Amino acid sequence: MVQSKEDVLKAIAENDVKFIRTQFTDILGMIKSWAIPAENLEDAFEEGVMFDGSSIDGFTRIEESDMKLMLDPTTFRILPWRPSEGAVARIIGDVQLSDGTPFVGDPRYVLKSAIAEAEEMGYTMNMGPELEFFLFKLDEHGNPTTELTDTGGYFDFAPLDKAQDVRREIDYALEHMGFKLEASHHEVAPSQHEIDFRFGDVLGTADNVVTFRYVVRSIAYHKGYYATFMPKPIFGVNGSGMHSNQSLMTVNGENAFYDPNASNGLSETAKYYIGGLLNHIKEFTALTNPLVNSYKRLVPGYEAPIYLTWSDSNRSSLIRIPAARGKGTRVELRCPDPTCNPYLAFAVMLRAGLDGIKNKIDPGESITRNVFELTEDDRTHMGIDALPGSLKEAIDEMKQSEFVRYALGDHVFEQYITAKTAEWDNYKACVHQWELDAYLSIV
Repeated sequence: MVQSKEDVLKAIAENDVKFIRTQFTDILGMIKSWAIPAENLEDAFEEGVMFDGSSIDGFTRIEESDMKLMLDPTTFRILPWRPSEGAVARIIGDVQLSDGTPFVGDPRYVLKSAIAEAEEMGYTMNMGPELEFFLFKLDEHGNPTTELTDTGGYFDFAPLDKAQDVRREIDYALEHMGFKLEASHHEVAPSQHEIDFRFGDVLGTADNVVTFRYVVRSIAYHKGYYATFMPKPIFGVNGSGMHSNQSLMTVNGENAFYDPNASNGLSETAKYYIGGLLNHIKEFTALTNPLVNSYKRLVPGYEAPIYLTWSDSNRSSLIRIPAARGKGTRVELRCPDPTCNPYLAFAVMLRAGLDGIKNKIDPGESITRNVFELTEDDRTHMGIDALPGSLKEAIDEMKQSEFVRYALGDHVFEQYITAKTAEWDNYKACVHQWELDAYLSIV
């Protein structure tokens, strides 16, 4: 695996790489990229790649627009679907101001700040996301549709899973780019798939989520399909999530969530971490579930968790503790979806958990019952709250949150609220097909 500038320059020469796509994300998680000739890379490592920050939504004002991208050699990957002669590679960077100081609006910087807080407390974070997506057909003009590629279900195989060849090509490409895959299979809904890759340090995992989405879309399109991470593209079937498995490691390399002497193997640190997540989740749901469409997935009846409970025995809770213990002890937050900006989403998860540890926030008792089967009166009696029911509710929760402002910093916090408020206002003003179907013929 490439780790240094020297490794990158050697790999470029050995693999006949001609162009490098430099990349970063804006605050909404959209990839921003431009190519530089490979012969310019050595200078780019030293001096950065200059760009106009005023042209990036949510970045900066025009009078502060000169920015540079400092490239991280550990993120260098050769794109396997490009020609082997005159190959193309990708590398992610950190955004800085022209004087070399980190740009506080860079999502990668936000996550690095959270990592630094964890390190001050004696922890490093591991993250293992499970990304789901749909594969649809393209129309005759190459535009995406919602036409199904199969009618398969969970773990189905060919001929029901007709897109398995596409998924296999995606698997090969990911492995070629250094991913260690753990599972690849058809999901519950027709045309829905899941590919899981091995957990790793939280910054590298956030980089991998960005890379994963890029690879899946690119390979699918090359094979004549359209891959979408939209949480709920089809009414009446399960949506796509990004269950996020997280754990803290101590400086001695021990899993801080594991206590062999506890009845369920969970340490007090793990419980306080869960308490922090539950305490702040409504405040940062707009980050983990960032679209209007995200809340079409977070409804009863489709396995998506909406009630603020935790459990070490069932999947109906928002937070589940998988059965593995020892180094595999982890906390699974089940509400995030794969459209989130992973840098920001992971940053608020980590800082919420750390806040729980610092303030010894009690998560309450583990829920053993199926939360979906409880009545509204049952939930009220048990004091079980729910996630926001729409992007508007999530924005309102976030607006009032001093915690999220602290976790993101003023710049990202305010720019994100502005962008998402505009998105909601635009949605609210539109006339949708459901309204026409429901009302046009009767009023």
